[in-house]
Amino acid sequence: MHIQSLLTPGRTVCGVEGESKKHALEILANIIAKDIPTIDADDLFRRFMARERLGSTGIGHGIAIPHCRTNQCTSAVGALITLTHPVSFDAIDSRPVDILFAMLVPEDAHKEHLENLAALAAVLNNNHLREHLRSAKTNDELYQTSISE
Repeated sequence: MHIQSLLTPGRTVCGVEGESKKHALEILANIIAKDIPTIDADDLFRRFMARERLGSTGIGHGIAIPHCRTNQCTSAVGALITLTHPVSFDAIDSRPVDILFAMLVPEDAHKEHLENLAALAAVLNNNHLREHLRSAKTNDELYQTSISE
């Protein structure tokens, strides 16, 4: 899996003012829905929140990978945001989160869902990449950094 296959420039946003975990997830849902009109932002937000109730998607090092399945997409979709100020996310290392990479897959894509999550976690575990993502000053710079790794 290549990050480039999940992202578009329209779903890559740098320096978002997320006030809380809930607010950051709402922003992600709206970014995805704006770029893909067949996706309902409210439904997607509810799905992200339902997944968080099962356990935090904060994987450590200030990273979260909110994810869900939905019948509103036909292939895997991603969105990447960085926050101006980290927010509490109940991450496994208790660190606040400032990089969120959302992923959604079609309802029946169980294997693809697990494979993409594992691949994203591995890519985002790279300290060098995290530093570059955090230092991005524009949406385009964030997008280019994310797809170049």
